[in-house]
Amino acid sequence: MERTTIVAVDIGGTKIACGIVTLGDGAPRADKVEKMPTEAAQGGEHVLSRVIAAVRAAIERADEAPVGVGISSAGVVDPRTGDITFANELMPGWGGTHLAAEVTAACGLPCRVLNDVHAHALGEARWGGGRDASSCLVVAVGTGIGGAFVEHGHIMLGAHDEAGHIGHVCCPAAVGVPCSCGATAHLEPIGAGPGIIREYIRRGGDETYDGKPMDGAEIDRRAAAGDEAAKGAEERAGRALGEVMGSMCNMLDPACVILSGSVAQCGPDWSDAVAAAFAEQAMPPVAKTPIIGGELGGDAPLIGAAEHFMRSAYIEVD
Repeated sequence: MERTTIVAVDIGGTKIACGIVTLGDGAPRADKVEKMPTEAAQGGEHVLSRVIAAVRAAIERADEAPVGVGISSAGVVDPRTGDITFANELMPGWGGTHLAAEVTAACGLPCRVLNDVHAHALGEARWGGGRDASSCLVVAVGTGIGGAFVEHGHIMLGAHDEAGHIGHVCCPAAVGVPCSCGATAHLEPIGAGPGIIREYIRRGGDETYDGKPMDGAEIDRRAAAGDEAAKGAEERAGRALGEVMGSMCNMLDPACVILSGSVAQCGPDWSDAVAAAFAEQAMPPVAKTPIIGGELGGDAPLIGAAEHFMRSAYIEVD
């Protein structure tokens, strides 16, 4: 296909990233990416106004006229309409936003919307770590834990467009631990970054360092230096994630697992625990499923959003 330019947007609870993705000219890339705070606490209408401003600015700085807008957004998305059908308390007032229709009306370009983790997974599956695999389970571990299953380039959406919520799968190590969704015993509150920090402090670790609140990167540095509380916190989180990943592979049988996100950069205390727990849970036919790192980093949801736009517009991407 000919070289095609798309405005791509990634809307998260804390930041909005917007850039230009070019498809049809070798491997896609996200260029001229600019970021701004989401300011989610000010409500859905305010966030929408910031998204529209970001898209308009990207259209102005594009070297070639964009054919449309692809958006990756937090919340549950109806990819057929581009509506946000549900969003939690981190994005108050975002649920119910007719995102695609509003962007098209304001900017004059067709728009397609996909959930942010689904977009991330599509980008990695099509152009990143899973590009040579027939199917992949993508697991993104950072402040939260999201996932998606992609087979032959198609995302499993589910009946309510929220398939892949691996962070909200039951986890034995989390029994009795409340989750942000209102349930208990889910993976996310102990396997994501904030859970590692809480566990480190519970084990006697410092709550602050250098006048700042403790963070995951510092805990990982301390684990590498032999801090037992840090090592234990990372091992607990890694084991919980590995158990759930093994169970998910038993059910979905992907050709590979792509593990990405900030927590996936942790050292051997975490990664060895993931591998060991995965091996304990995975059935023999899937025990050797490769677990590989994501390759696209922060560009994954932008590239996935652009890919989704092209597919939704019935344009084949070479």
